[in-house]
Amino acid sequence: MKLTVIGLGHAGIVASAGLAAAGHEVLGVDLDMQLIGTVRSGHPPIYEPGLDDELASVAKNGRLRFAHLDEVEEDLGDAVLITTGTPSAAGGAANLDQARSALAWVAGRNAGDLLVVMKSTVPPGSGRRIVEELGGSGIRYASNPEFLREGRALDDWYAPDRIVVGVEPGDYRSVALVKAMYAGIDAPYLVTDITTAEMVKYASNALLATRISFINEIAQLCDRVGASIDDVSQGLALDTRTGTRIHAGVGYGGSCFTKDLRALDAIAGIRGVSLDLLQSVMRVNQRQRLLPLYALQERFHGTLAGLTIGVLGLAFKPGTDDVRDAPSLDLIRELVDAGARVRAYDPQAMEAARKLLPPSVELVASPLEAAEQAQALVLLTEWGEIVHTGWEAVSRSMLAPRFVFDGRNALNARMLAELGMEYVGVGRNAAEFETGAPGHQRELMLNV
Repeated sequence: MKLTVIGLGHAGIVASAGLAAAGHEVLGVDLDMQLIGTVRSGHPPIYEPGLDDELASVAKNGRLRFAHLDEVEEDLGDAVLITTGTPSAAGGAANLDQARSALAWVAGRNAGDLLVVMKSTVPPGSGRRIVEELGGSGIRYASNPEFLREGRALDDWYAPDRIVVGVEPGDYRSVALVKAMYAGIDAPYLVTDITTAEMVKYASNALLATRISFINEIAQLCDRVGASIDDVSQGLALDTRTGTRIHAGVGYGGSCFTKDLRALDAIAGIRGVSLDLLQSVMRVNQRQRLLPLYALQERFHGTLAGLTIGVLGLAFKPGTDDVRDAPSLDLIRELVDAGARVRAYDPQAMEAARKLLPPSVELVASPLEAAEQAQALVLLTEWGEIVHTGWEAVSRSMLAPRFVFDGRNALNARMLAELGMEYVGVGRNAAEFETGAPGHQRELMLNV
Protein backbone atom coordinates (compact mmCIF):
# COMPACT_ATOMS: atom_id res chain seq x y z
CA MET A 1 0.00 0.00 0.00
CA LYS A 2 0.98 3.62 -0.47
CA LEU A 3 0.28 5.63 2.69
CA THR A 4 0.70 9.22 3.85
CA VAL A 5 1.14 10.07 7.53
CA ILE A 6 0.41 13.68 8.52
CA GLY A 7 2.02 14.73 11.80
CA LEU A 8 5.38 13.36 12.87
CA GLY A 9 5.09 13.61 16.62
CA HIS A 10 5.21 10.57 18.88
CA ALA A 11 2.36 8.62 17.28
CA GLY A 12 3.17 9.71 13.74
CA ILE A 13 6.85 8.83 13.65
CA VAL A 14 6.24 5.42 15.25
CA ALA A 15 3.39 4.69 12.82
CA SER A 16 5.51 5.78 9.86
CA ALA A 17 8.38 3.50 10.86
CA GLY A 18 6.11 0.56 11.66
CA LEU A 19 4.15 0.80 8.43
CA ALA A 20 7.32 1.11 6.34
CA ALA A 21 8.86 -1.87 8.13
CA ALA A 22 5.75 -3.87 7.18
CA GLY A 23 6.48 -3.22 3.49
CA HIS A 24 4.22 -0.25 2.78
CA GLU A 25 5.43 2.81 0.89
CA VAL A 26 5.13 5.63 3.42
CA LEU A 27 5.38 9.40 3.08
CA GLY A 28 5.70 11.22 6.42
CA VAL A 29 4.53 14.83 6.28
CA ASP A 30 4.74 17.69 8.77
CA LEU A 31 4.56 21.50 8.90
CA ASP A 32 7.76 21.83 10.94
CA MET A 33 10.69 22.17 8.55
CA GLN A 34 13.24 21.74 11.35
CA LEU A 35 11.59 18.47 12.32
CA ILE A 36 11.66 17.33 8.68
CA GLY A 37 15.38 18.03 8.59
CA THR A 38 15.88 16.01 11.76
CA VAL A 39 14.06 12.91 10.53
CA ARG A 40 15.65 13.13 7.07
CA SER A 41 19.04 12.93 8.76
CA GLY A 42 17.96 9.66 10.36
CA HIS A 43 17.25 10.95 13.84
CA PRO A 44 13.81 10.59 15.46
CA PRO A 45 12.30 13.77 16.93
CA ILE A 46 11.67 11.98 20.24
CA TYR A 47 13.42 9.43 22.40
CA GLU A 48 11.78 6.02 22.09
CA PRO A 49 13.70 2.77 22.68
CA GLY A 50 14.60 1.09 19.38
CA LEU A 51 13.22 3.85 17.17
CA ASP A 52 16.64 4.98 15.89
CA ASP A 53 17.40 1.50 14.60
CA GLU A 54 13.93 1.09 13.11
CA LEU A 55 14.20 4.35 11.18
CA ALA A 56 17.68 3.45 9.94
CA SER A 57 16.42 0.09 8.73
CA VAL A 58 13.48 1.42 6.72
CA ALA A 59 15.55 4.33 5.35
CA LYS A 60 17.92 1.86 3.69
CA ASN A 61 15.20 0.27 1.60
CA GLY A 62 13.62 3.58 0.63
CA ARG A 63 10.13 2.72 1.85
CA LEU A 64 9.95 5.74 4.16
CA ARG A 65 10.37 9.31 2.94
CA PHE A 66 9.68 12.67 4.60
CA ALA A 67 8.42 15.96 3.23
CA HIS A 68 7.14 19.34 4.33
CA LEU A 69 3.47 19.88 3.49
CA ASP A 70 4.43 22.49 0.88
CA GLU A 71 6.77 20.04 -0.86
CA VAL A 72 4.19 17.33 -1.52
CA GLU A 73 3.23 17.12 -5.19
CA GLU A 74 2.44 13.41 -5.59
CA ASP A 75 -0.86 11.70 -4.92
CA LEU A 76 -1.46 10.70 -1.32
CA GLY A 77 -1.88 6.99 -1.99
CA ASP A 78 -4.48 4.56 -0.68
CA ALA A 79 -4.93 6.14 2.74
CA VAL A 80 -3.90 9.16 4.78
CA LEU A 81 -3.26 8.74 8.51
CA ILE A 82 -3.78 11.87 10.60
CA THR A 83 -1.58 11.80 13.70
CA THR A 84 -1.51 15.48 14.65
CA GLY A 85 -1.74 16.74 18.22
CA THR A 86 -5.02 17.61 19.94
CA PRO A 87 -3.87 19.67 22.95
CA SER A 88 -6.15 21.12 25.59
CA ALA A 89 -7.87 24.40 24.77
CA ALA A 90 -9.19 26.88 27.32
CA GLY A 91 -11.59 25.16 29.67
CA GLY A 92 -10.17 21.71 28.97
CA ALA A 93 -11.83 20.99 25.63
CA ALA A 94 -9.66 19.42 22.93
CA ASN A 95 -8.17 21.81 20.38
CA LEU A 96 -8.72 20.20 16.97
CA ASP A 97 -7.10 22.95 14.89
CA GLN A 98 -4.19 20.78 13.75
CA ALA A 99 -6.41 17.85 12.80
CA ARG A 100 -8.84 20.11 10.93
CA SER A 101 -5.98 21.81 9.07
CA ALA A 102 -4.71 18.39 8.01
CA LEU A 103 -8.19 17.39 6.81
CA ALA A 104 -8.54 20.63 4.85
CA TRP A 105 -5.16 20.06 3.23
CA VAL A 106 -6.15 16.52 2.21
CA ALA A 107 -9.55 17.60 0.88
CA GLY A 108 -7.96 20.44 -1.09
CA ARG A 109 -5.64 18.19 -3.03
CA ASN A 110 -7.59 14.93 -3.25
CA ALA A 111 -7.87 13.75 -6.85
CA GLY A 112 -9.39 10.33 -6.37
CA ASP A 113 -10.59 7.61 -4.07
CA LEU A 114 -9.01 7.99 -0.62
CA LEU A 115 -9.48 6.85 2.96
CA VAL A 116 -8.69 9.22 5.83
CA VAL A 117 -7.73 7.31 8.98
CA MET A 118 -7.99 9.44 12.10
CA LYS A 119 -5.47 8.28 14.69
CA SER A 120 -5.40 11.56 16.60
CA THR A 121 -7.49 11.56 19.76
CA VAL A 122 -10.62 13.54 18.93
CA PRO A 123 -13.71 13.89 21.17
CA PRO A 124 -16.64 11.52 20.61
CA GLY A 125 -18.88 12.95 17.90
CA SER A 126 -16.07 14.70 16.03
CA GLY A 127 -15.85 12.04 13.34
CA ARG A 128 -19.55 12.22 12.57
CA ARG A 129 -19.25 15.96 11.96
CA ILE A 130 -16.17 15.43 9.81
CA VAL A 131 -18.03 12.84 7.69
CA GLU A 132 -20.82 15.36 7.13
CA GLU A 133 -18.32 18.04 6.12
CA LEU A 134 -16.59 15.64 3.72
CA GLY A 135 -19.88 14.64 2.12
CA GLY A 136 -19.63 14.53 -1.69
CA SER A 137 -15.84 14.74 -1.72
CA GLY A 138 -15.35 11.02 -2.30
CA ILE A 139 -13.17 10.78 0.81
CA ARG A 140 -14.04 7.98 3.21
CA TYR A 141 -13.32 8.24 6.93
CA ALA A 142 -12.30 5.80 9.63
CA SER A 143 -11.49 6.25 13.30
CA ASN A 144 -8.49 4.15 14.36
CA PRO A 145 -7.32 5.41 17.76
CA GLU A 146 -3.76 4.69 18.86
CA PHE A 147 -2.88 3.05 22.16
CA LEU A 148 0.90 3.45 22.11
CA ARG A 149 2.58 3.78 25.49
CA GLU A 150 5.54 6.12 25.56
CA GLY A 151 8.66 4.12 26.30
CA ARG A 152 7.11 0.99 24.78
CA ALA A 153 5.63 2.40 21.59
CA LEU A 154 7.32 0.02 19.14
CA ASP A 155 6.33 -3.00 21.23
CA ASP A 156 2.76 -1.74 21.27
CA TRP A 157 2.79 -1.14 17.53
CA TYR A 158 3.89 -4.67 16.70
CA ALA A 159 1.98 -6.42 19.48
CA PRO A 160 -1.11 -4.35 20.30
CA ASP A 161 -3.67 -5.74 22.70
CA ARG A 162 -6.44 -4.58 20.34
CA ILE A 163 -7.05 -2.66 17.12
CA VAL A 164 -10.18 -0.51 17.12
CA VAL A 165 -11.75 0.57 13.83
CA GLY A 166 -14.77 2.86 13.60
CA VAL A 167 -16.48 3.35 10.23
CA GLU A 168 -19.78 4.32 8.69
CA PRO A 169 -22.34 1.47 8.80
CA GLY A 170 -21.66 -1.04 6.03
CA ASP A 171 -18.31 0.44 5.04
CA TYR A 172 -16.56 -2.93 4.86
CA ARG A 173 -14.15 -1.63 2.24
CA SER A 174 -12.60 0.81 4.69
CA VAL A 175 -12.34 -1.88 7.35
CA ALA A 176 -10.50 -4.14 4.88
CA LEU A 177 -8.13 -1.32 4.00
CA VAL A 178 -7.30 -0.61 7.66
CA LYS A 179 -6.70 -4.34 8.23
CA ALA A 180 -4.38 -4.39 5.22
CA MET A 181 -2.38 -1.58 6.84
CA TYR A 182 -1.81 -3.85 9.84
CA ALA A 183 -0.97 -6.94 7.81
CA GLY A 184 1.31 -9.23 9.79
CA ILE A 185 0.16 -7.90 13.16
CA ASP A 186 -1.81 -10.40 15.21
CA ALA A 187 -4.36 -8.65 17.44
CA PRO A 188 -8.10 -8.79 18.15
CA TYR A 189 -10.18 -6.29 16.19
CA LEU A 190 -13.10 -4.27 17.48
CA VAL A 191 -15.05 -2.95 14.50
CA THR A 192 -17.69 -0.44 15.48
CA ASP A 193 -19.14 2.94 14.53
CA ILE A 194 -17.03 6.08 14.45
CA THR A 195 -18.29 7.70 17.67
CA THR A 196 -17.91 4.49 19.68
CA ALA A 197 -14.32 4.06 18.48
CA GLU A 198 -13.58 7.61 19.65
CA MET A 199 -15.16 6.87 23.03
CA VAL A 200 -13.10 3.68 23.46
CA LYS A 201 -9.93 5.79 23.41
CA TYR A 202 -11.17 8.30 25.98
CA ALA A 203 -12.70 5.64 28.21
CA SER A 204 -9.46 3.62 28.15
CA ASN A 205 -7.39 6.57 29.33
CA ALA A 206 -10.02 7.53 31.91
CA LEU A 207 -10.06 4.00 33.36
CA LEU A 208 -6.26 3.83 33.56
CA ALA A 209 -6.13 7.22 35.27
CA THR A 210 -8.86 6.13 37.69
CA ARG A 211 -6.90 3.02 38.63
CA ILE A 212 -3.81 5.12 39.34
CA SER A 213 -5.69 7.60 41.52
CA PHE A 214 -7.51 4.75 43.28
CA ILE A 215 -4.29 2.99 44.30
CA ASN A 216 -2.83 6.31 45.42
CA GLU A 217 -5.78 6.93 47.73
CA ILE A 218 -5.43 3.41 49.15
CA ALA A 219 -1.71 4.11 49.64
CA GLN A 220 -2.57 7.04 51.90
CA LEU A 221 -4.68 4.77 54.08
CA CYS A 222 -1.87 2.18 54.14
CA ASP A 223 0.41 4.82 55.63
CA ARG A 224 -2.12 5.52 58.37
CA VAL A 225 -2.81 1.93 59.36
CA GLY A 226 0.66 0.44 58.80
CA ALA A 227 -0.05 -1.70 55.72
CA SER A 228 2.17 -2.27 52.67
CA ILE A 229 0.78 -0.83 49.45
CA ASP A 230 3.05 -3.11 47.42
CA ASP A 231 1.41 -6.23 48.82
CA VAL A 232 -2.07 -4.69 48.61
CA SER A 233 -1.45 -4.02 44.92
CA GLN A 234 -0.17 -7.56 44.44
CA GLY A 235 -3.27 -8.90 46.15
CA LEU A 236 -5.49 -6.91 43.83
CA ALA A 237 -3.58 -8.13 40.79
CA LEU A 238 -4.24 -11.75 41.80
CA ASP A 239 -7.99 -11.04 41.69
CA THR A 240 -9.15 -11.86 38.15
CA ARG A 241 -11.88 -9.23 38.48
CA THR A 242 -9.50 -6.33 38.96
CA GLY A 243 -6.80 -7.09 36.41
CA THR A 244 -3.14 -6.21 36.26
CA ARG A 245 -1.10 -4.67 39.02
CA ILE A 246 -0.72 -0.92 39.50
CA HIS A 247 1.81 0.92 41.65
CA ALA A 248 1.25 3.84 43.98
CA GLY A 249 3.34 6.97 43.57
CA VAL A 250 3.25 10.64 42.69
CA GLY A 251 0.56 10.14 40.04
CA TYR A 252 0.31 10.10 36.28
CA GLY A 253 1.73 12.66 33.90
CA GLY A 254 2.32 13.04 30.18
CA SER A 255 0.09 14.63 27.60
CA CYS A 256 -2.55 11.95 27.07
CA PHE A 257 -4.22 11.31 30.41
CA THR A 258 -4.38 14.93 31.50
CA LYS A 259 -5.72 16.40 28.28
CA ASP A 260 -8.05 13.49 27.52
CA LEU A 261 -9.65 13.51 30.97
CA ARG A 262 -10.13 17.27 30.77
CA ALA A 263 -11.65 16.90 27.29
CA LEU A 264 -13.98 14.11 28.42
CA ASP A 265 -15.12 16.22 31.37
CA ALA A 266 -15.69 19.19 29.04
CA ILE A 267 -17.77 17.06 26.66
CA ALA A 268 -19.84 15.78 29.57
CA GLY A 269 -20.47 19.32 30.80
CA ILE A 270 -21.69 20.41 27.38
CA ARG A 271 -24.10 17.44 27.36
CA GLY A 272 -25.33 18.12 30.89
CA VAL A 273 -23.57 15.14 32.51
CA SER A 274 -21.54 15.49 35.72
CA LEU A 275 -18.59 13.09 35.85
CA ASP A 276 -18.00 13.35 39.61
CA LEU A 277 -15.69 10.34 39.81
CA LEU A 278 -13.55 11.59 36.93
CA GLN A 279 -13.22 15.00 38.54
CA SER A 280 -12.12 13.32 41.76
CA VAL A 281 -9.53 11.31 39.83
CA MET A 282 -8.01 14.52 38.51
CA ARG A 283 -8.01 16.13 41.97
CA VAL A 284 -6.33 13.09 43.53
CA ASN A 285 -3.65 13.11 40.84
CA GLN A 286 -2.92 16.79 41.31
CA ARG A 287 -2.55 16.22 45.04
CA GLN A 288 -0.22 13.23 44.60
CA ARG A 289 2.45 15.12 42.71
CA LEU A 290 3.02 17.38 45.73
CA LEU A 291 3.42 14.53 48.25
CA PRO A 292 7.22 14.91 48.20
CA LEU A 293 6.84 18.62 49.06
CA TYR A 294 4.63 17.83 52.05
CA ALA A 295 7.02 15.11 53.25
CA LEU A 296 10.00 17.45 52.94
CA GLN A 297 8.22 20.23 54.80
CA GLU A 298 7.34 17.83 57.62
CA ARG A 299 10.86 16.42 57.89
CA PHE A 300 12.55 19.83 57.81
CA HIS A 301 10.04 21.49 60.13
CA GLY A 302 8.28 23.63 57.57
CA THR A 303 11.18 25.40 55.92
CA LEU A 304 13.17 24.31 52.86
CA ALA A 305 15.10 27.55 52.41
CA GLY A 306 18.81 26.92 52.03
CA LEU A 307 18.47 23.15 51.58
CA THR A 308 20.02 21.31 48.64
CA ILE A 309 17.56 18.80 47.19
CA GLY A 310 18.36 16.36 44.39
CA VAL A 311 15.58 15.34 42.01
CA LEU A 312 16.07 12.02 40.23
CA GLY A 313 13.97 11.79 37.08
CA LEU A 314 12.30 14.52 35.04
CA ALA A 315 10.37 12.60 32.36
CA PHE A 316 6.83 11.65 33.35
CA LYS A 317 7.80 7.97 33.04
CA PRO A 318 10.90 5.93 32.18
CA GLY A 319 11.65 5.12 28.55
CA THR A 320 10.79 8.56 27.17
CA ASP A 321 12.13 12.11 27.03
CA ASP A 322 8.60 13.54 27.36
CA VAL A 323 8.13 16.04 30.19
CA ARG A 324 4.67 17.24 29.25
CA ASP A 325 2.65 17.57 32.48
CA ALA A 326 5.38 15.68 34.33
CA PRO A 327 5.06 15.73 38.14
CA SER A 328 8.70 16.84 38.28
CA LEU A 329 7.89 20.26 36.80
CA ASP A 330 5.28 21.13 39.43
CA LEU A 331 7.39 19.84 42.31
CA ILE A 332 10.61 21.57 41.26
CA ARG A 333 8.85 24.92 40.85
CA GLU A 334 7.45 24.55 44.37
CA LEU A 335 10.86 23.64 45.78
CA VAL A 336 12.50 26.65 44.13
CA ASP A 337 9.73 28.95 45.36
CA ALA A 338 10.35 27.58 48.87
CA GLY A 339 14.00 28.65 48.66
CA ALA A 340 15.62 25.26 48.03
CA ARG A 341 18.61 24.72 45.78
CA VAL A 342 17.60 22.02 43.28
CA ARG A 343 19.88 19.68 41.36
CA ALA A 344 18.10 17.44 38.83
CA TYR A 345 19.07 14.47 36.70
CA ASP A 346 17.36 12.44 33.98
CA PRO A 347 19.08 10.19 31.41
CA GLN A 348 16.98 11.46 28.49
CA ALA A 349 14.71 14.39 29.37
CA MET A 350 17.03 17.16 30.57
CA GLU A 351 17.08 19.13 27.33
CA ALA A 352 13.30 18.99 27.06
CA ALA A 353 12.95 20.05 30.71
CA ARG A 354 15.56 22.81 30.62
CA LYS A 355 13.30 25.38 28.95
CA LEU A 356 10.42 24.62 31.35
CA LEU A 357 12.31 24.77 34.65
CA PRO A 358 13.34 27.81 36.68
CA PRO A 359 16.79 29.02 35.60
CA SER A 360 18.23 28.37 39.06
CA VAL A 361 17.77 24.60 38.69
CA GLU A 362 21.10 22.85 38.11
CA LEU A 363 20.93 19.98 35.63
CA VAL A 364 23.66 17.45 36.39
CA ALA A 365 25.21 14.43 34.71
CA SER A 366 24.46 11.60 37.15
CA PRO A 367 22.42 10.58 40.21
CA LEU A 368 25.62 10.81 42.28
CA GLU A 369 26.16 14.42 41.22
CA ALA A 370 22.54 15.24 42.08
CA ALA A 371 23.14 13.86 45.59
CA GLU A 372 26.42 15.70 46.22
CA GLN A 373 26.11 17.69 49.49
CA ALA A 374 22.30 17.34 49.35
CA GLN A 375 20.24 16.89 52.48
CA ALA A 376 17.42 15.22 50.54
CA LEU A 377 16.70 13.27 47.35
CA VAL A 378 13.38 12.81 45.58
CA LEU A 379 12.95 9.99 43.05
CA LEU A 380 10.25 10.86 40.51
CA THR A 381 11.04 8.62 37.51
CA GLU A 382 12.02 4.99 38.03
CA TRP A 383 14.69 4.73 35.34
CA GLY A 384 16.70 1.54 35.82
CA GLU A 385 20.00 3.40 36.01
CA ILE A 386 18.60 5.54 38.84
CA VAL A 387 17.02 2.68 40.79
CA HIS A 388 20.17 0.57 40.46
CA THR A 389 22.68 3.36 40.99
CA GLY A 390 25.43 3.00 43.58
CA TRP A 391 23.45 3.95 46.66
CA GLU A 392 26.39 3.46 49.02
CA ALA A 393 28.29 6.19 47.17
CA VAL A 394 25.14 8.33 47.06
CA SER A 395 24.75 8.05 50.82
CA ARG A 396 28.38 9.02 51.43
CA SER A 397 28.03 12.09 49.21
CA MET A 398 24.92 13.42 51.00
CA LEU A 399 24.60 15.51 54.13
CA ALA A 400 22.51 14.54 57.14
CA PRO A 401 19.71 13.60 57.47
CA ARG A 402 20.10 11.90 54.05
CA PHE A 403 16.35 12.01 53.47
CA VAL A 404 15.02 10.05 50.46
CA PHE A 405 11.45 10.36 49.17
CA ASP A 406 10.68 7.48 46.80
CA GLY A 407 7.91 8.84 44.61
CA ARG A 408 7.60 5.60 42.62
CA ASN A 409 8.07 2.98 45.35
CA ALA A 410 10.95 1.60 43.33
CA LEU A 411 13.73 1.51 45.91
CA ASN A 412 14.76 -1.01 48.57
CA ALA A 413 13.75 0.63 51.84
CA ARG A 414 15.75 -1.62 54.13
CA MET A 415 18.93 -1.26 52.08
CA LEU A 416 18.72 2.54 52.22
CA ALA A 417 18.06 2.45 55.96
CA GLU A 418 21.14 0.26 56.47
CA LEU A 419 23.14 2.88 54.56
CA GLY A 420 22.06 5.51 57.09
CA MET A 421 19.38 7.14 54.93
CA GLU A 422 15.89 8.15 55.99
CA TYR A 423 13.43 6.54 53.59
CA VAL A 424 9.84 7.58 52.84
CA GLY A 425 7.70 5.95 50.15
CA VAL A 426 4.05 6.18 49.17
CA GLY A 427 1.86 3.92 51.29
CA ARG A 428 4.64 1.53 52.28
CA ASN A 429 6.44 3.21 55.15
CA ALA A 430 5.38 1.18 58.19
CA ALA A 431 5.54 -2.31 56.72
CA GLU A 432 8.60 -2.33 54.50
CA PHE A 433 11.21 -2.40 57.25
CA GLU A 434 9.56 -5.47 58.75
CA THR A 435 9.58 -7.51 55.54
CA GLY A 436 12.83 -6.41 53.92
CA ALA A 437 12.91 -5.53 50.25
CA PRO A 438 9.99 -3.62 48.69
CA GLY A 439 6.93 -5.71 47.99
CA HIS A 440 7.21 -5.63 44.21
CA GLN A 441 10.90 -6.63 44.38
CA ARG A 442 10.56 -9.66 46.64
CA GLU A 443 9.06 -13.00 45.81
CA LEU A 444 5.43 -13.61 46.60
CA MET A 445 5.32 -15.71 49.79
CA LEU A 446 2.64 -18.40 49.85
CA ASN A 447 1.67 -20.71 52.69
CA VAL A 448 2.51 -24.27 51.66
